[in-house]
Amino acid sequence: MENLFIWGVTFIVAMLIFLPYVVKHRKTTNKDRLRDEEAKRLGADKTIAQHPQIDALSCIGCGSCVAACPEGEVLGIVSGKAVIINGLKCVGHGLCAEACPVEGITIGLGDTSKRNDIPQMDEHNQTNIPGLFIAGELGGLALIKNAISQGNKVVEYISENIKSLNDPLVKDILIVGAGPAGMSAALTAKEKNLSFEMIDQQGSGGTILQYPRKKLVMTKPVKIPMYGTLSKPEYPKEELLAIWDEISTKFEINPKVGVKLKDLKKDKDYFEVYTDKGVHWSQNVVLAMGRRGTPRKLGVPGEDQPKVMYKLIDAESYQKNHILVVGGGDSAIEAAMGLARQKGNKVTLSYRKDSFFRIKTRNETRIAEMIAKKSLNVIFNSVVKNIGKEDVVLVYNDEESKLKNDFVFIFAGGEPPFDLLKKIGINFGSSQN
Repeated sequence: MENLFIWGVTFIVAMLIFLPYVVKHRKTTNKDRLRDEEAKRLGADKTIAQHPQIDALSCIGCGSCVAACPEGEVLGIVSGKAVIINGLKCVGHGLCAEACPVEGITIGLGDTSKRNDIPQMDEHNQTNIPGLFIAGELGGLALIKNAISQGNKVVEYISENIKSLNDPLVKDILIVGAGPAGMSAALTAKEKNLSFEMIDQQGSGGTILQYPRKKLVMTKPVKIPMYGTLSKPEYPKEELLAIWDEISTKFEINPKVGVKLKDLKKDKDYFEVYTDKGVHWSQNVVLAMGRRGTPRKLGVPGEDQPKVMYKLIDAESYQKNHILVVGGGDSAIEAAMGLARQKGNKVTLSYRKDSFFRIKTRNETRIAEMIAKKSLNVIFNSVVKNIGKEDVVLVYNDEESKLKNDFVFIFAGGEPPFDLLKKIGINFGSSQN
């Protein structure tokens, strides 16, 4: 009888300890399953850079990888296994792999042989065209530290192999892109006394100018050539942009802004590089452009502010904000609805036409419901006139209206760089021509 009592007490204590855990675990896994289904519907599960490769046979579903991710919401536990849920948000920090107790995660690009967005490169980041290099996320590896490292590595290799042409018109290096990879390449060129030019469509910061997150996470210190070390674990986008501007001024990088690469051709010992503003000549070319493509801009005053973005990855980062979304396609509508669901947001969707055209049926149904509930404001026949620091001005019905504003998301289409690279002659995946 005494033993039975002891067993009973032990059982009750065990239930008190483990039952809350079981309930919490079940709620979490159910939530992850719903998130996974939603991400697949929206296409957010697809990765664009290096990401976790999860061995399902090794995975024990402990959730250590989920907790370790500094971006949050990338991974989840579905059917007892870790899965990538928000692949768009993953930038490959690698902390999930370090946290896995069974070593069931590796970080990489996966099988790139059939991908048409990963250029072929050798160990020096040189493409199949001698003298033409790629640095930064264009090659598929995200993270600022990777971009800086690759920009430095590429120019180090160039400096060891370059031959003087004794032609003042031909630079040693032409750098396309003024982001972290391009700046690192330029600073290394300065160190090596190489002549160079830098061109960029937007300005210092490159892809960071488009980046949709309020804060960029850097899990380890990052050393910038000639400048020093970025040691904080997180940097607001605005602070990073200020750093690039400081570097550009201090070291006289002087990027030529508003210049778009159109084509390039190898002519014996150097490249002829064609832009919308003229021709450049250089022995080597470093493509340090982003892989997200060039967003189509509205061309209105104030659009160059850091609060203006062209892609939404993480709606949950934006709460208690006044937000304007511009566009009438599925991407704009899905972004507006996602932001409107977050706590305290007041979201307005501006569209230049009088109704939505050719959008998915489910988006049409859902946004109609949100409009009816007044959880989302849609203004048809409207255009943006001006973007201020704390407001935006819309024009509709021939009248101007000023709205309080913290962030603007513009979905007006864009031009990914991959067709241009293929036109130049760069091989992708398993292609050999």
